[in-house]
Amino acid sequence: MAIDDEESRPLHTRAQRLRAIIASFDRVAIAFSGGTDSTFLLATCLEVLGPDRVLALTADSPLTARAELAEARALAARLGARHVVLPSPDLENPSIVANPPDRCYHCKWARFRALLAVAGAEGFAHLLHGENADDAADYRPGSRAAQELGVRAPLREAGLTKADVRTLSRERGLATWDKPANACLASRFPYGTPLTAEGLARVEAAEEFLRDLWGLRQLRVRDHFPIARLEVPPDDIVRLAEAQARALVVERLSALGYRYVTLDLSGYRMGSLNNELPPER
Repeated sequence: MAIDDEESRPLHTRAQRLRAIIASFDRVAIAFSGGTDSTFLLATCLEVLGPDRVLALTADSPLTARAELAEARALAARLGARHVVLPSPDLENPSIVANPPDRCYHCKWARFRALLAVAGAEGFAHLLHGENADDAADYRPGSRAAQELGVRAPLREAGLTKADVRTLSRERGLATWDKPANACLASRFPYGTPLTAEGLARVEAAEEFLRDLWGLRQLRVRDHFPIARLEVPPDDIVRLAEAQARALVVERLSALGYRYVTLDLSGYRMGSLNNELPPER
């Protein structure tokens, strides 16, 4: 249902600005993750330009949970988009494996380069990604890679915030309107901790277990191996602190190799490992 009151008009002005930006392109490729932002961007591009002028591109990386990749495939099919999934061998890149504070720059630079090559070969001159207006306030070195390579961010350019994207996605009936924010599996490891296939699989299995057993929509297993630090919303802290829940979590995560399992009383917060960075970052 569309919202038609005074408060909503600026939002829909920004939405029209987004459509105008998209309409200025002839053919576009979308860096598509299946998250709230890239799904809304893809849906809008399909509506404005038509499916023949839009290509969804997804990087199949060892840093991406398998469930996220499967959901991206399903969403692209549901929207009627042509979708290409290409391998992204991130664990072969020493600048990514070393997991420095600017890891996201190296990762996005390599991925965007690969996506641009595929887009160009398919006749799509422009690559777009789903950065929104709120992202400028966060530590996102990947944004620099996008700017250097000429990858456009129409949501940000139109002034659309995360809340705006969620509101507009809900109006359009997109299932991702309330999808929790997610990040690649590398974000579970403190900066400077080398990334390995074993460690990434360990974190993925731990989070999958917690989601499946308790239906947690938002969580992070921060890997300080051999310690697992669980971040969940405050309301879920009480549930996981109960005796039976604690026993199940400890048993399962111990089987994955963790020696100690902790529950962070501060609860879930996006980018908590960025607290280790100097204030200027």
